[in-house]
Amino acid sequence: SNWIKKKTIILALSFLFLQFKGRANLHAFEDWCGTSTAALRKNGHFPLYPHTRTTVKKLAVNPKWSNYGLRIFGYLHPHTDGEFSIAVSSEDNSEFWLSTDDSPLNVKLLAWVGKTGTEWAVPGEFDKYASQTSGPIKLSSQRRYFFEVLYVQDDKGTGHVEVAWKLLNQDFGFTIIDSKHISLYASESGLLPSDVSTIPQTAASHHHIPSKQPGATADMLREEPRDTFYRGKRRVLADCSYKPSYTLKGVRVPRYQGIHMVRLSYIYPNDYTRLTHMESDETCIYQEHPSDMKTNGFSKYIIPDGPEEKSTTVWPGLRNNPLFPDTYSRKHLREKEIEKNMPLQLDLKMSTPTAKVVTRGRMRKKRSEDKLQVINWNDTFQVSYQDLQALQSDQVNFGCNLVGNVQLSSSEALPLVKAFMDKLEAKHPGLFRLGRVINVVKRVDEVRGSRYLLELEVIDSSGKLLRLSQYIYNLNRSGRRRRRDTTVKELKPPPLLCNPMGFQWNPAATVHIIVPVKNQARWVQQLITEMERLFKETQDTNFNLIITDYSSSDMDVKKALEKSSLYRYDYLKLSGNFERSAGLQAGVDLVKEKHSIVFLCDLHLHFPSNIIDAIRTHCVEGYMAFAPVVMRLDCGAAPYDARGFWEVQGFGLLGIYKSDLEAVGGMNTKEFKDTWGGEDWELLDRILEGGLDVERIYLRNFYHNFHSKRGMWVT
Repeated sequence: SNWIKKKTIILALSFLFLQFKGRANLHAFEDWCGTSTAALRKNGHFPLYPHTRTTVKKLAVNPKWSNYGLRIFGYLHPHTDGEFSIAVSSEDNSEFWLSTDDSPLNVKLLAWVGKTGTEWAVPGEFDKYASQTSGPIKLSSQRRYFFEVLYVQDDKGTGHVEVAWKLLNQDFGFTIIDSKHISLYASESGLLPSDVSTIPQTAASHHHIPSKQPGATADMLREEPRDTFYRGKRRVLADCSYKPSYTLKGVRVPRYQGIHMVRLSYIYPNDYTRLTHMESDETCIYQEHPSDMKTNGFSKYIIPDGPEEKSTTVWPGLRNNPLFPDTYSRKHLREKEIEKNMPLQLDLKMSTPTAKVVTRGRMRKKRSEDKLQVINWNDTFQVSYQDLQALQSDQVNFGCNLVGNVQLSSSEALPLVKAFMDKLEAKHPGLFRLGRVINVVKRVDEVRGSRYLLELEVIDSSGKLLRLSQYIYNLNRSGRRRRRDTTVKELKPPPLLCNPMGFQWNPAATVHIIVPVKNQARWVQQLITEMERLFKETQDTNFNLIITDYSSSDMDVKKALEKSSLYRYDYLKLSGNFERSAGLQAGVDLVKEKHSIVFLCDLHLHFPSNIIDAIRTHCVEGYMAFAPVVMRLDCGAAPYDARGFWEVQGFGLLGIYKSDLEAVGGMNTKEFKDTWGGEDWELLDRILEGGLDVERIYLRNFYHNFHSKRGMWVT
């Protein structure tokens, strides 16, 4: 009976082998820019969530497409024992990895075409680069070996990648590895995009890259205290009524004009949301174009010092002139000697004799009738401090998507903090001292007084660090807009600080993140993973993910949520075509507690770790909603290199208390049914008409991942 069992197992394995033989697994990652395999590894979906899972019959593919990456893997079956050499060719970069056995854990990089994205080879060209061909590899025909190919193609050309081998010490050249010598790693037919257990994790593909890099080109990527301030209470000032002059309750806002009425808040200290690394060819900060400044100089910004030493200007006609015997002093004798020994040269264009003349240690060739130039190496100059950020206003510049938050000056922020700490000391003598200023946010109201959010790190008498995060009001003493008299310098009176009654954020409020979806399995899985990361990093149990699903057929969204490590979530299955407004409203209707915050959200986002805390801090029930500005990443960019632009016109990402959303009528599900776009502006109009303020801040580390719209929201 044991012999029969063994034979049955062998037959079953043989059948399975024959079923898998002749093809390799191919995973395609579309809509991804770049030419290097390193660029492919930046893709947030790589390697677990490809656009397409299919198979290929040989290791030579030519998809005739652009902006994609491929991962081809399976088993290699040598046809004989011996030493082989394996080679790869591609346009653009590619890599071939081979395991020492059938385990994906033992892969090693054997051959590759380039690392920088600039290298390429034509089909069948295996000797253009030394790296294309491996050294001797001893293989056995009695074993199988796990292999993996990574390949990237940009938007130029259609691409190709092929892997070939040959036995060493034979006259035959390289031949493509075909169906007789490959087999599948796993059969993936019938699997949903969320089924990832069959996808091997290897040193080649499962490559984690830190979210922060010390040498990052974007200043915004540096570690910053406000990013982790959520890890960390409060009443110091006398109460005062809060009635800002700029709210529009009872005022009709023309359709889609609310976006022009929202004002930016000022931020201290500098949060480096200005995308300086994207300003190579255009900018919104300088009055001149950067290339013009480089060409024409920076005379506008330079105040020349007087000459340290008067330079002598020498005219060719004065040389050896007895009327001007002092023209040549001793220090010019060496120049004269060099000039005498230099042959005259003919300028072919001008047919004018020219001579090379050394002036102050540097040789310049000038036409003989021109004045000789004197280079003053020790010319110095002065500058005026250029606080270009201070020239920015709180009005949103829709023509500029690089500038970032408006900066609040230290001369305003620090005296305000000192006045607040003095009040704290007066109320609790000796108990608290200032550690550092984490964040100050100012909302300008020149009529009645500006509102500030102070986020401070204070130290108590035992040395413990405490978080203090509070809104305060700095009242105008006159109650009217102050006129500036530039002719008289007056001593500034101390700030008149008070506690705006009713205007305080609730640190215990539950935040419900609402996302409507349909047939976006890879992005839905990434959203769930993002929410898991947020919970792991913050341990915040007062946020809830709500997914309203228009009967997705490409994954079981409810099952994915059940398998997740999320502390709280809700799932609602809807039918019919995708409707963003209706999907969001359905999610809002699931929230029973009207004093909770709903965050109307999208897919394709990467969230900062402090997103929940930021939503809570900038939403005040009855007074204020929060519309953070998200950064749209360029094709091929990832959160840790931050190449892209600020989405200044979008208001679709919105935090608001449910009670306030209900008061303005909720989502407009009648006008915005089969299409989306404009529903966010229309909602903003009604929010402003309802008398609410809208906090508008460029939020650090908040990214919208690049994606194409091909195949989105398939009905």
